[in-house]
Amino acid sequence: MLIYAGSEFMTSDAIADAVLRYSAALAEGRGAATIDVPILDQNGAPSIASFLLGPASQIVSTDVETDIDQPDHPDVVARLDALTRSLHPTATTDSEPPSQDVDWTWEN
Repeated sequence: MLIYAGSEFMTSDAIADAVLRYSAALAEGRGAATIDVPILDQNGAPSIASFLLGPASQIVSTDVETDIDQPDHPDVVARLDALTRSLHPTATTDSEPPSQDVDWTWEN
């Protein structure tokens, strides 16, 4: 469950965790974004909630005991994780090491 702006939003643990990771990444960069998150409304019906995330967002995730199945949306988690990674670019290296027969000396 996500708690945001005084309201509770039932979603899966995986989605809630991904929202928190993305929110933290946005806050680090002093950025903001609006995201849509699949939730279950008060009657247990599928719905969508829009969240404005930014440095001042006060959002909490909590576990809830319920008999209702959590909405399972791995595509949403993957998208949120991709957005989070885009805020933390990382260097990559070639997968193969340099050839052993390279001459590493320089002439002046």
